[in-house]
Amino acid sequence: MAFDIKMIKSVYESLPQRIKTAKDVLNRPLTLTEKILYAHLSKDEALKDYKRGEDYVNFSPDRVAMQDATAQMALLQLMNSGRQRVAVPTTVHCDHLIQAYKSAKPDLETAEITNKEVFDFLSNVSNKFGIGFWKPGAGIIHQVILENYAFPGGMMIGTDSHTPNAGGLGMIAIGVGGADAVDVMAGMPWELKMPKIIGVKLTGKLSGWASAKDVILKLAGILTVKGGTNAIIEYFGEGTRSLSATGKGTICNMGAEVGATTSIFPYDEKSEEYLIATGRKDIVDVISPVKDYLKADAEIEANPEKYYDRIIEINLNELEPQVNGPFTPDAAHSLSEFAKVVKEKGYPQAMEVGLIGSCTNSSYEDMSRAASIVKDAKEKGVSVKAQFIINPGSEQVRYTAERDGILKEFENAGATIMANACGPCIGQWKRETDNPDRPNSIVTSFNRNFAKRNDGNPNTHAFVSSPEIVAALTIAGDLCFNPMKDTLINDKGEKVMLKEPVGDELPKKGFGVEDLGYAEPIADGSNIEITIDPQSQRLQVLQPFKAWDGKDITDQPLLIKAKGKCTTDHISMAGPWLRFRGHLDNISDNMLIGAVNAFNDKTNSVLNSETGEYEAVPQLAREFKAKGIGSIVVAEENYGEGSSREHAAMEPRFLNVKAIIVKSFARIHETNLKKQGMLALTFVNKDDYDKIREDDKISIIGLADFQPKKNLQVELKHSDGTTETFDVAHTYNQLQIEWFKAGSALNYMKKK
Repeated sequence: MAFDIKMIKSVYESLPQRIKTAKDVLNRPLTLTEKILYAHLSKDEALKDYKRGEDYVNFSPDRVAMQDATAQMALLQLMNSGRQRVAVPTTVHCDHLIQAYKSAKPDLETAEITNKEVFDFLSNVSNKFGIGFWKPGAGIIHQVILENYAFPGGMMIGTDSHTPNAGGLGMIAIGVGGADAVDVMAGMPWELKMPKIIGVKLTGKLSGWASAKDVILKLAGILTVKGGTNAIIEYFGEGTRSLSATGKGTICNMGAEVGATTSIFPYDEKSEEYLIATGRKDIVDVISPVKDYLKADAEIEANPEKYYDRIIEINLNELEPQVNGPFTPDAAHSLSEFAKVVKEKGYPQAMEVGLIGSCTNSSYEDMSRAASIVKDAKEKGVSVKAQFIINPGSEQVRYTAERDGILKEFENAGATIMANACGPCIGQWKRETDNPDRPNSIVTSFNRNFAKRNDGNPNTHAFVSSPEIVAALTIAGDLCFNPMKDTLINDKGEKVMLKEPVGDELPKKGFGVEDLGYAEPIADGSNIEITIDPQSQRLQVLQPFKAWDGKDITDQPLLIKAKGKCTTDHISMAGPWLRFRGHLDNISDNMLIGAVNAFNDKTNSVLNSETGEYEAVPQLAREFKAKGIGSIVVAEENYGEGSSREHAAMEPRFLNVKAIIVKSFARIHETNLKKQGMLALTFVNKDDYDKIREDDKISIIGLADFQPKKNLQVELKHSDGTTETFDVAHTYNQLQIEWFKAGSALNYMKKK
């Protein structure tokens, strides 16, 4: 039986009438996105035709999911909310804090020892508040969600940017910061700017070496890393019906890399097959009467240009395998042109490590198709040239793949099977190499490839591709190998070609598992006491941020003017810093240490204008804070791209940064800043970025009359005695302004 089946039945019982009412009010056909959004309006929210990309709207999601790294701060905030039990079904998944080093068993044993304090905290708080707890080793949050909780037509938020993975089963699933999750867990409405809708029409059918991953890799090249900002990507067309549910999950998962709010596919036979295969026939039974509501209206598909804000068409018949990178997931290359790019750009041609797994590509289908290539190579006498690492997506996938001989194929080829966890995808990889700083190339089936993200080496050129292509390139050990046309030399000196990948979408003998790794919360956790050792280096009780003092921000020094890409990995690194995700003071020592200073092109080196010396960014911020001084951060486009980690917003707030002024923000990060009572401002004239000098004193004027859609002013006092003034814009609505005044959204909620 499916988890939370009563809640799911309730959603389906109300769905037809909610959608009918919305269509009557809007007086037009509805996209699938609109059907689910309007069916989940908060009870006090007016039903009207909200303007896409402009109006803020309150919703009531059906459930919340959190991974262990982000759950720590979210649950610390929940403890301050006054709530006794979560208002909606909620889960915590322990997948981020397991380092990939030796192999699954020893790595998991090490993680359980080194992270015991954190795992115990998460387990105890989950019991206290009625939250389902998935133990270390149970699997990667998004694969576990797809297998157990995602349901067509539902709405979920998750404290991880790849929450949209559940869109593969027709769910509106959106990545958020912990404060947003606290709102929903506490029974409050959840606010979102009504997204635009990008329609992606899929025609034809995949064949040969192409896979579902190639759809989103191709789309990333079209949209770029910010082309989907404040938009939901809705897939439609006959091509959608040929893709497996897990393949659709892969596509939706990596929609985060184009900045999309989420992505979604309509319900179809593949969805039904997957639900049944994962033991959820009871959902299929209750869905049957309403399944026509779980796709866009017929008029939408007939005239998509009338109803979507943008249309993109991808012909699956013609889609080639893609390889994206390095250093950014939108640098898209078709496989046939990739070798030329490698040579022209001078990328290290030797492919040193192939990594298959992550929340994006760790399904049974992914494993079986990649294993077929490895098996074919072995049968033809071709040995694997590069290091090979496999991360299964869940214990259910791992157990079934082991039972069916899939993992054995990888092991016979010399691959290491790591724990069912994120591992190298998020920097949790203890990589052994002859030179940790040497330029080198790796290929992964992951989603992101920012500098230093996987192994901490800024010279690692990480390329993203499908599991099938990762397997082929790992066998060849050569970035320039194209399995569609190139040959390899076997142990007899013969030229051989690899067969096209084959595999099963779902296991023929059904999924099997002995222990899912799930712990049901106790019925009444009111007597559980949560204690945190004041001397702990891993956990720290949160103290509320101070409310706004009612004054303009005046004469604040510049902390850093960041140059170029500044993702949440640059603002608050993962990897070894993950151990401090529950300790705001300690993790603040990584604030902006990866950002490039525009004045000296160095990282973690900023000017202390009082001494004339260059210091680490967090050190200087702490010195300012100790003197009762704030500071200002300035940056360029799509600031805060990447992970949903709210630490990237909480650390500047904790270290007394007063405002972040940028050319543009990534959606989740802008919201996170607002939730923590920070000022998130954008240049009206982007060239004003160039006016800011290293030793400026910066003021922000007009806060006494802080209003929606009314610009504020920035005044720069240069050291030569001159001044400059210009406008900065913001997207705060009245509620968000109240968060700022109260010091944070949580402060405001407690006050209310």
